Amino acid sequence: MQDGSQIFVPDSFIALFQGRNQRLRQPLADIAQRYELCEDLAQMLVEQAQILYHQSAPSESAILQTIYSGLQAPDAGVSAEEARWVVLRLAELLEWKAPELLLPNPAEDGAA
Repeated sequence: MQDGSQIFVPDSFIALFQGRNQRLRQPLADIAQRYELCEDLAQMLVEQAQILYHQSAPSESAILQTIYSGLQAPDAGVSAEEARWVVLRLAELLEWKAPELLLPNPAEDGAA
């Protein structure tokens, strides 16, 4: 990342803040803050997802979908795009397959 920050913001997250012309819609420092929040959230959800998996034994996909639904609540503190990114990152951290509804649409620019 630029501006002297040592935080590496992956392209998949930066893409959430790019317009069709690839220009950022927010300052890079703000994007880095949002990334830190979303990455921390994904990391914190790992244990919760594992507990859900071992306690109620639903499918991995069902757990990820449930978490995704919760993150879309108005008071969740993340945008819809950020919620999708968090759950995709969570799936990556858990080494679970991302649910089909969360997979990037090939027609989208800058998929996660």
